[in-house]
Amino acid sequence: MTNLVTNVAAAVEEHGDTTAIGFRGEETSYDEFWGQTGAFATALAERGIGEDDRIALYLPNVPPFLIAFHGTLRAGGVVVPMNPQYKSREISHLLGDSGARVVVTLSDLVPFVTEVRDETSVEHVVSIDGEAEGATTFESFLERGAPDVVDRADDDVAVQPYTSGTTGQPKGVQLTHENLASNATAAAKLVPDGIRPDDKQLGVLPLFHIYGMTVTMNAALFNGAAYYPMAEWDAQDAVSLVESEELTVFHGVPAMYNDVINQPNADEFDFSSVRLCGVGGSGIPTEVLRQFEDRYEPAVYEGYGLTETSPITHFNSPIDGRRVGSIGRTVPGVDSKVVADGFEDVSPVAEGPVDEEEADLDEITGEIVVSGPNVMKGYYGLPEANEETFTEADGTTWFHTGDVGYHDEDGFFYVVDREKHMIVTGGYNVYPREVEELLFEHEAVADAAVAGILDDRRGETVKAFVVPTPAADVTADELREYCLTNLAEYKHPREIEFVEELPRTTTGKVQKFKLREREETAEAETN
Repeated sequence: MTNLVTNVAAAVEEHGDTTAIGFRGEETSYDEFWGQTGAFATALAERGIGEDDRIALYLPNVPPFLIAFHGTLRAGGVVVPMNPQYKSREISHLLGDSGARVVVTLSDLVPFVTEVRDETSVEHVVSIDGEAEGATTFESFLERGAPDVVDRADDDVAVQPYTSGTTGQPKGVQLTHENLASNATAAAKLVPDGIRPDDKQLGVLPLFHIYGMTVTMNAALFNGAAYYPMAEWDAQDAVSLVESEELTVFHGVPAMYNDVINQPNADEFDFSSVRLCGVGGSGIPTEVLRQFEDRYEPAVYEGYGLTETSPITHFNSPIDGRRVGSIGRTVPGVDSKVVADGFEDVSPVAEGPVDEEEADLDEITGEIVVSGPNVMKGYYGLPEANEETFTEADGTTWFHTGDVGYHDEDGFFYVVDREKHMIVTGGYNVYPREVEELLFEHEAVADAAVAGILDDRRGETVKAFVVPTPAADVTADELREYCLTNLAEYKHPREIEFVEELPRTTTGKVQKFKLREREETAEAETN
């Protein structure tokens, strides 16, 4: 295998005159798309940017993301995807740590880059939607040319997304050409007949996120299918696009399915063109899945994965059947198992899912670990984190997912808890420490803890428990606005409760389980 963009080149060779991208009524053929990636690769080369140089894509789901993504790979560079909801505070570390030399973004986001540019290695800022002070327009950045694809080794880094940890700053995940190409190929084969050239894939999952990048964008483009990106999620617009373009593949997070079934005209929606629905990012509530399938024709198949695994490790494939409540079987080419302390294998149960109220979870659960060609090369510049993340056993390198679960004799896996204490809200991961640190910077906050609480729509939502300073004169709305100004919208605490003190252990650690228990008790009393 060489540069993974050669998979796209092969599709161009076979399907050059068919649609690669459909966006807001305009279609771009594979030949046209390949020419655009060449112009971007040439632009990088003309500016002395090439092998191993980092290019940050600070964009929503729009065609220039695809052009810059594959143009960067064509030039031998490394893509650093960044959430367009991030503010300057959040992109500062990503740009500084990665050493990105180019940022491609929206004109409205250019000021956030400008604010931190002096602290980074950024040389060029490119605006895709018009002029902005301190930026070059996308059109003027591009150069004429159709360069060859730069040769890359299987273990050369292709994309470096960032994922938050339970402590410290977000970590750069080094995903190689083999990681991404192998997983996109595997994802395409999980569908009956595979992803076909006549398929039309809805592109509503964010492209800065590995799920959208691999399972929707690359799986489609590697196989000559058409990809229809949406810049932002809107249930009515998404269903309208499915209906008008007769889309055939729909991947989303649980909150999206929940939004669809809760629309006032949900019974009028037509999903008859869709042959596969996939869901991931977090576990989908059984009731949401049931209601969606009761209304519409396609079944919904759940999967599991992480940024560090490119992402898919498990999937309820329609080829092999599914088990509701399970994350599915391990995908072909990937190995997984459940291990206890000491890395001892945990035996499977006869058949899942088990009744978690009655089962002895301590006996049947452990940490889910995986290995395979999709597992990251390692965290960028963090050797100590890599030592903690990988275990060598019997000649195999195993990646620790940090998720607790069990498996059954039929090969289905089940997640019961998350060791990393992340909050999964609407498919996005939020780590409490980042929000807590921001709250501590507010002059009116003496102490704070952030936890995830149950939410019917998002699965979980972010709640902050705040101990105000004695002389504080601040409202919950003011603190929410403060967080919104400095963080992506999905990270801000939608609920803030002022408390006199936080429950702590004798060593000073906040006992967040007590905050959750109190929340559950209060909800039960209300109901």
